[in-house]
Amino acid sequence: MSRRTAQANGRAAETSGVRVAGWVLMIAAALTMTACTAAPASSPVQPTASSSASAGPQATASVDPAVAATTSAVESTLKTLVAGNAKPDREALRAALVSAGIPKDAVEVSVSRTPTGLDVDAMEAAARTGDSCVMGQIRDGGVVVTVLPVLATGKCFVGDAR
Repeated sequence: MSRRTAQANGRAAETSGVRVAGWVLMIAAALTMTACTAAPASSPVQPTASSSASAGPQATASVDPAVAATTSAVESTLKTLVAGNAKPDREALRAALVSAGIPKDAVEVSVSRTPTGLDVDAMEAAARTGDSCVMGQIRDGGVVVTVLPVLATGKCFVGDAR
């Protein structure tokens, strides 16, 4: 091998080594930045005081009886529905809540399919009672229910939830 060929091969090896080192640094930087970002926010739905074993008498004493009854109805209805189908569609969810005695015009249900036709990760349902919204979420076959205030629009959901 000539001296020129040896020098060219040496430069090629150095250039290749620099490229690999550059890629390694970029990947390490990307992983570092990913590790430093905040964890995804957990679902805004939190368990209600009625489902918590540590709820004291003060927590249950201030609950409106109508809200407590609606909360119980939503929770039991969603659990029964999920026992038969871990991923119900929105019409089945709406029908189950109305069958449980919640007025049809007080029920709001999120979409069950994305615009591209895929199943959603979680279904949300709301039952408006006075100034409160009993929010129920179905995710991975589990049910979580909480009570939130009605929005200024008079609805429980932001946006269009036909």
